[in-house]
Amino acid sequence: MKRTDKPGGGHRPPEPGAGSGPPQGFGSFRELIVVAKKEAGLRASGPEIASTTGADVASLADLIAGEGIRLQPLFGVSEERLRAEAASAESATGQEGPDLSLYYRVEAPDDRLDELAQRLNESDLIDGAYVKPAGEPPRAINEMVPLLVDAPPTTPDFTGRQGYLNAAPAGIDARFAWTQAGGRGAGVRIIDCEWGWRFTHEDLLQRSGGVVSGTSFPDDNHGTAVLGVIGGDVNTLGITGICPDALLSASSFSLPTATAIRNAADRLGPGDILLLEIHRPGPRATGIGQQGFICIEWWPDDFDAIRYAVSRGIIVVEAAGNGFQNLDDPIYDVRPAGFPASWTNPFRRTTRDSGAVVVGAGAPPPGTHGRDWGPDRSRLDFSNYGSMVDAQGWGREVTTCGYGDLQGPPDRNLWYTDQFSGTSSASPIVVGALGCVQGVLRARGRVPLSPARARDLLRTTGSPQQDAPGRPRTQRIGN
Repeated sequence: MKRTDKPGGGHRPPEPGAGSGPPQGFGSFRELIVVAKKEAGLRASGPEIASTTGADVASLADLIAGEGIRLQPLFGVSEERLRAEAASAESATGQEGPDLSLYYRVEAPDDRLDELAQRLNESDLIDGAYVKPAGEPPRAINEMVPLLVDAPPTTPDFTGRQGYLNAAPAGIDARFAWTQAGGRGAGVRIIDCEWGWRFTHEDLLQRSGGVVSGTSFPDDNHGTAVLGVIGGDVNTLGITGICPDALLSASSFSLPTATAIRNAADRLGPGDILLLEIHRPGPRATGIGQQGFICIEWWPDDFDAIRYAVSRGIIVVEAAGNGFQNLDDPIYDVRPAGFPASWTNPFRRTTRDSGAVVVGAGAPPPGTHGRDWGPDRSRLDFSNYGSMVDAQGWGREVTTCGYGDLQGPPDRNLWYTDQFSGTSSASPIVVGALGCVQGVLRARGRVPLSPARARDLLRTTGSPQQDAPGRPRTQRIGN
């Protein structure tokens, strides 16, 4: 349906990453990850290889030297320090964390990664070596094209278009949370892990912590939109975020994804929130758009980085992905070549559980912005689904900062959209709701929600998922 209620006129040609097609300028790259056997006691840095257990490292050292490659600790610090930090976190929280000291990354040209993984898997010291596909932001493909008409002297108030702020069942009732002490997220720290952000946007100036790890990429619309949903400023213009008193920061996937996750976790504490705005091609990926993309905990290093954060009491919110996938499909039980022998499917939580909150994409109320995506809270066709998906948020028609289709050029700091979408838009809505709850608990002097308690509340409360033609509520995306 053509929209007739939007300010402005025609549209400019798409900015990079603003229109349909694969995202541009995100700097995604494949990664060769190596997992050492624990009994090997491997210690590696660049070309140097050693063993603390007396294992024979000669053949592995010869391989590294002969191929002219470098083996570096994935998490950027020594194996001893990683183990000491894990022990300290376990003592403080009572939760056993993963052994991150076993993970390494290989520095080598992309066109050699697959061959090198195969050769490294032949070593008796190596438990697994695998190549991770490049990730992408989990946004639905649409036509968020900047307007031709320049922004007015003062940005209008767009909060009336933010239906996700409204009372249930239409929204999450952020407006009620704001009437409670701490209900805007005061005292809560939130870090968004992805690629690029515009912290100079006019609606992201009040509670900005900036980029705390890695480097922001030029294509910043996606991250800017995410931050707007969570914590857009309280003022008389533009939008207002769900928990605008929370401190918003960012960790960039200019670094390996697991590294960026751990770095973010090290900046947070119990009750804080870490958001993962990424999905990547899984075993059913077709090479056409995002078909077959899945949430990143399927890969061992990302799974353990998430576990590391959860073991520190941090709530990790993870996009389920836009791959049109049933995550309960038996194909995800099949261990890929190069994964460690102990790997099992993390989508089956009875045997292996990262502790993350996984978010699917649901339809907004019909008529939102003049469009109809089906019954509200029904699964949108692109959204991954399954028993491990915990909660849903709006996956279409989300009004926030960035992109410029609601208010556009020439100043990108004044851009707004009302078409942000995907599990990309759904996940920050869930983050915002959690931020409000944590702020209220802190204001009342109570212990904030643990990751397990937060996930349990999301699964057992809220307005229920609804059926849509061809998309029954048994295709779970949560409440």
